[in-house]
Amino acid sequence: MDYILAFDAGTGSIRAVLFDRAGNQIAVSQYEWSHLADEKYPGSMDFDYVSNWQLVIECIQNVLESSGVNPKDIKGISATSMREGFVLYDEQGQEIWACANVDARASVEVKYLKELDEKLESSIYSVSGQTFALGALPRLLWLKSHKPKIYEQAHTITMINDWILYKLCGELQVDPSNGCTTGIFDLAKRAWTEEIASSCGVKTSLFPKVHEAGTVIGAVTNEIASITGLQEGTPVVSGGGDAQMASVGVGAVKEKQTVVSGGSFWQQEVNVTAPLVDQHGRIRVNCHAVSNLWQLETIAFFPGLVMRWFRDAFCETEKLEALQSGLNTYEILEEKAKDVPVGSNGIIPIFSDIMNYMSWRHAAPSFLNLSLDPHVTGKKELFKALQENAALITLGNLKLIHEETGFYPEEVIFAGGASKGKLWSQTLADVLGIPVKVPVVKEAAALGTSLYAGLGVGFYASIEEATEKVVKWERVHQPNMENHDAYLTIYENWRKIYEKQLHIADLGWTTHMWKAPGLT
Repeated sequence: MDYILAFDAGTGSIRAVLFDRAGNQIAVSQYEWSHLADEKYPGSMDFDYVSNWQLVIECIQNVLESSGVNPKDIKGISATSMREGFVLYDEQGQEIWACANVDARASVEVKYLKELDEKLESSIYSVSGQTFALGALPRLLWLKSHKPKIYEQAHTITMINDWILYKLCGELQVDPSNGCTTGIFDLAKRAWTEEIASSCGVKTSLFPKVHEAGTVIGAVTNEIASITGLQEGTPVVSGGGDAQMASVGVGAVKEKQTVVSGGSFWQQEVNVTAPLVDQHGRIRVNCHAVSNLWQLETIAFFPGLVMRWFRDAFCETEKLEALQSGLNTYEILEEKAKDVPVGSNGIIPIFSDIMNYMSWRHAAPSFLNLSLDPHVTGKKELFKALQENAALITLGNLKLIHEETGFYPEEVIFAGGASKGKLWSQTLADVLGIPVKVPVVKEAAALGTSLYAGLGVGFYASIEEATEKVVKWERVHQPNMENHDAYLTIYENWRKIYEKQLHIADLGWTTHMWKAPGLT
């Protein structure tokens, strides 16, 4: 039997996942990794490429051992990763510096760029679809100021998924779907643009070749084969960013398909056939992994992390029940919350705002409008309110895209950890007013990566054929339109209240949940 090996390098862990031709997961190995903060530089999150490479090796060895698969039967390898994180190499191809996507050390540099030319960020956004909030330009300027020797030595930049592939085959390159998140890409051309780098005072000699996802870029070297147990000569295939590969992994490879990925962050991805940019700069625009598509992307901050906080801070009883019953804590909470009425008895959660890419910040986390009656405001009502809140943010973000494009989806695909919750999935359908489809494979980034590896080595004639063969559906949630009408009223009220809460945080009376680097 033939197999594909896919790596998924997330913010918190590295996974190696072995799939067969049919997209079945055969084996997986996962290790948590942490990012190194330098006390001298607040907000810094270095990517430890030395220790983390050892974890990649261990993942490979564990997958081979646990699966018993002959390495000769692995016909292709690819990788996906967190976006925005990048690695710098010297002229000899040796890593010299790297940062994770959560790195936020470059606030001063963001302010500098904004003051350099008040129209610069908008001008860059119109070409790249990115702002300074998450991109590489301020971090590169930070290096130029704080670590000039490393900056001068820097010869090439890649994303973290490309770093894994480079370690396997020795070829430096990037793909458009992750490379574009640097903010140094021309979206329309799906290629680096020296003009953007030059306008920000960043060197223009860093850029490697660009290969679309599914391109064979090299083969496993003899040295790597001897270290890992992989077969020398195994094709190594260009991958992509995790959100884009997750879209592929749930079959969203055609125009107008819409994906909601419910993880630590919630992303809403709408497939379009041209890189349309929002005239107000509120929406992120990326290259899709599919070469003739782009994605309008909006992001909700921390719904998954907020839910984890709620679970760990308030739900010891349910965690104990989960241990005793073998169920998941969230399943138990959903069962208790299933009869909570629409609107959770008036509770108004304040967490993530809807997307505002040019001025990205969020009010102080809070619950408002609580009752002192424990039968009206209790644990199950707060839990349901958090689920509703994530769905309301999603509605607001899709409304932003509708405002700019005139498009509102007829259905959405819901993936990621949150989609395991049947109550959450139904709440999302009710809030959006459209069907919500949940795939069998919910952690889909690795699956999408495997499909592109399979495309590269000839398993499939096209990525469309690959997804048609592999992606299966677990369930579809139809909206309750009476609930939807109620949620539209709740949404309008929530927006008015959130605006006031954000103003209070802007005044410094409360603390923003998150604020983009460089915002005053």
